Amino acid sequence: MNPYRQYPYGMSYNQPQFADDFPQYPKSEIWAQPLVKQPIYPHLKSEVLKKISPFVHYGMEEAKDTSYKHALQEVAAMAYLMGKGMDPHTAYLTVESWEINEMF
Repeated sequence: MNPYRQYPYGMSYNQPQFADDFPQYPKSEIWAQPLVKQPIYPHLKSEVLKKISPFVHYGMEEAKDTSYKHALQEVAAMAYLMGKGMDPHTAYLTVESWEINEMF
């Protein structure tokens, strides 16, 4: 029996993938330079940096009172919730509600 027959487009469920199959993802920083000639999605850069700026500032201030790990967890959790569609203020309040004595 042909193992590729049961899946569409002649692909097996467990078909191996190799790094060379994905040239857009360089294997090291040294190889990245020749592959990336210009920024990817440059039109999003200013919007993204503007949106995350308050969270970066909050994380830096939070790290002074707690730890970098805790601050990164908070900011990452807020960013994740925003990515799921939550507005920034609600994401902040939600993550803060998960804390007890500055710990998750």
